Amino acid sequence: MNRDSETEDRNNDKKAVIIGAGPAGLTAAYELSKAGIKSTVIEKDGVVGGLARTVNYRGYRFDIGGHRFFTKVRAVENMWREVLGNDFLKRQRLSRIYYNKRFFYYPFRVTNALFGLGVWNSFLIAASYLKSQLSPELPEDTFDRWVSNRFGSRLYSLFFKTYTEKVWGIPCSEISAEWAAQRIKGLSLMQALKNALLKDNGSEKKETIKTLIDSFDYPRLGPGMMWEAVADKITRVGCELLLNSDVKKIHVGNGRVERIEISGNEAVESVHGTDYISTMPIRELIQKLDPAPPEEVLEAAARLNYRDFLTVSLVIDQPDVFPDNWIYIHEPGVKLGRIQNFKNWSGDMVPDPGKTCLGLEYFCFEGDGLWSMSDPELIEFAKKELEKMNLVNTSLVEDGSVVRMPKAYPVYDSGYRESLRIIREYLGGIRNLQLVGRNGMHKYNNQDHSMLTAMLAVKNILGADYDLWKVNADQEYHEEAAETGEEDLYGFQDLAGTQPIVPELVATQRASALDEAIIKAFARMDKLAFAVSVGTVCGLAVFLATLVLILKGGHIVGPTLSLLGQYFAGYSVTLKGAVIGFGYSFLWGFLFGWLFAYLRNLLTGIYVFRISKGRELSTFKNFIDYI
Repeated sequence: MNRDSETEDRNNDKKAVIIGAGPAGLTAAYELSKAGIKSTVIEKDGVVGGLARTVNYRGYRFDIGGHRFFTKVRAVENMWREVLGNDFLKRQRLSRIYYNKRFFYYPFRVTNALFGLGVWNSFLIAASYLKSQLSPELPEDTFDRWVSNRFGSRLYSLFFKTYTEKVWGIPCSEISAEWAAQRIKGLSLMQALKNALLKDNGSEKKETIKTLIDSFDYPRLGPGMMWEAVADKITRVGCELLLNSDVKKIHVGNGRVERIEISGNEAVESVHGTDYISTMPIRELIQKLDPAPPEEVLEAAARLNYRDFLTVSLVIDQPDVFPDNWIYIHEPGVKLGRIQNFKNWSGDMVPDPGKTCLGLEYFCFEGDGLWSMSDPELIEFAKKELEKMNLVNTSLVEDGSVVRMPKAYPVYDSGYRESLRIIREYLGGIRNLQLVGRNGMHKYNNQDHSMLTAMLAVKNILGADYDLWKVNADQEYHEEAAETGEEDLYGFQDLAGTQPIVPELVATQRASALDEAIIKAFARMDKLAFAVSVGTVCGLAVFLATLVLILKGGHIVGPTLSLLGQYFAGYSVTLKGAVIGFGYSFLWGFLFGWLFAYLRNLLTGIYVFRISKGRELSTFKNFIDYI
């Protein structure tokens, strides 16, 4: 018997049981079906898709949050194309921030931000950013410190604080910095400005920060179209999809899951398999294990928190309301967090081209005031908030619907990591159980990363040994592998970084980790960022000083500040002179700022080089990159 036949026989002996029919669960079933392994998918709800479903209300389709289809993971991209093909639309992103009754483009547009915030506020933002570069807040362990160190405390308080606390319902000082690192990876004030100012000339590769992508794919009938198609494909090849089925008990014995007890249609039954994949919230999973885990594990699970979510969908008797795909609501006077304009995602989401469907999104806790409102009360509440912001003429609202989604977002509070450590250590002893997806791993993953964990779980069932916990929203996309076409040991492109640590490489990786820790301890100063910040502060100082003196007037004003004309050709105490003074001051401030940052990095790099000289090669590379 050849190797392929042996593998096929082993696969025929396998049967997988998957808890949850969201993106991760259905991806696992799809990949298993392609390998010839039957699966049973258990879904508590009556529809598939989880948080990525599309609700159909009288022909008006809306998402539970907007779902962009954007990824650099080739295996995920391939699956999307296999399933939907030409039903994907290429959409240009337009999103803005609504704050202080004004709109700000996001990603930032410099002139829009400058005029929207005003010259004085822009000066304070630049000065605050300069301070954050000279004296960052340490330790950088909370969301507020992480963001302030990259954007300055002034911009943090204006744009980040209100919205983030709406999303999570807790102060930013209680949110782990890890969430910021995942969701705003690679982005800082200067990176946002670079993205706004620099154009791709086609001669070199353009680096795109995930947060700032300006186009994406989207299914013609919403993300639910994708998962309804996957569900149809897996059931056609013999997989079982059990909707409206609630997991009651997960029976464990001898270090393995033996069966799952479910209830549905007033009946209780057991589902058996050789391998089990769970996407259900970890807190619920632990509570359903039989026999019950140790008290320490139960307490750790109880400490995991979730943020719930509800959408109020409003049908507007107007063909165009605003041009955005979505709008972030940073206005502190309303509870509304975000508005989706589904017609601008796809025209087919609305049955009548003369109307618009908006999704008003609220973040809440199950059982709180918002969650407990009746649907008609929520619709009226949402209309009043729209009216308060003067975004929509609410007399044109002709219908509405409400969808509640419990446990939409796993909370990254100060204690979640330790709780996860305890739970993972315990679950590591259950050999045929794998956790995947956002709630399944208590990780704020995007859709593509949730799918990736499911794909790797299937590879493990087929004999691989991937560490699923290395896949998250902070993971690099392994673009080098994508460019060269290289594949990992299991023929899966772009996934080499999810491999478990190879024992022979542990010493090398530890040395690299120590080098990285040293570099982080002496954080590199961004020369361009610091130079622009110093130049902006200097330029605005001269500009504002000139304006003040023009307004003040008096016979000694002109001669006093006109001395600058000896250094700044063409300068005078006039409006034109204020602009000239800004330009000269910015230029000199920029040059001195860049030189200061360069010398500071050089001296720090030399020091790092000296204390790391036992690892000359890797440290020398770090030193060269550093300056």
